[in-house]
Amino acid sequence: MKIVSLLPSATEILFALGLGDCVVGVTFECNHPPEARSKRIVSTSALPELLSPAEIDAVVKERMAAGEDLYHLDSDAFARIEPDLVITQDLCAVCAVDVDNVDEALQYLGCHARVLTLDPMTLVDVIDSVLDVGRATGTEQRAAELVAGLRHRLDAVRDAVAEASPRPRTMVIEWTDPAFTAGHWVPDLVTAAGGAPVLSHPGAKSTGVAWDTVTGTDTDVVVVAPCGFGLDGAAEQAVGLLGAARVPAGAEVWAVDADAFVVRPGPRLVDGVEIFASILHPELTGQPDPTRARRLA
Repeated sequence: MKIVSLLPSATEILFALGLGDCVVGVTFECNHPPEARSKRIVSTSALPELLSPAEIDAVVKERMAAGEDLYHLDSDAFARIEPDLVITQDLCAVCAVDVDNVDEALQYLGCHARVLTLDPMTLVDVIDSVLDVGRATGTEQRAAELVAGLRHRLDAVRDAVAEASPRPRTMVIEWTDPAFTAGHWVPDLVTAAGGAPVLSHPGAKSTGVAWDTVTGTDTDVVVVAPCGFGLDGAAEQAVGLLGAARVPAGAEVWAVDADAFVVRPGPRLVDGVEIFASILHPELTGQPDPTRARRLA
């Protein structure tokens, strides 16, 4: 089977299922596991490089209003690869190639690959998507074993924080200019880690929020986890928010490697739950790993 993954999270799932040798095409963002970097890149960003969060937001809005693509598909690569399966999404036009563009490209090329669309909205959905990939690739048993291991780890966190009281009021900031607070599966990470999510939209899209609302919210912990940024980038933006007094007074402020553990709907979201639990309840789960989370205030 020849598989093209147009989602970094799907690439992670495929490798976790032992299908790395079957993956013949990935996106420019597919960087985990490291072996994924050796695969043919078939999807690249249409956005300029080295933009600030505000500039990225402006360019994305401008291109979407004009009906322009945010990603480029390498049609020639598709034609040469002739994949059997293409994994994509219909969740967010900003996050990856839209499924409609994939369908159009395959039709234009006369490619008859099966298209598997993953659209998880909750943490449960994300874990179930591993089973979807297993069914599509004939690795149902391996997928079931992987899911069982992920659920076991979630159960361990749940048991560790079961008696925690109070549950810290926790705000996750997914974008910093303008402000967006947690949506989709991210509030589930907070809940599973023994926190009480605030200004969140469980199972729904993240939405913009005024900074006055952010600073006026009763919050114990702020986690800065901007989409597409690793720990250093998140920490830099957290420092900027602190300098601009854009976090609730008295709240702890943490930066987390969002790209690895928060925003990609793959197996490492369970790592994200464990990281959040270590931030919210270090006395119960151990101190946070400084390579994954960093306290700024």
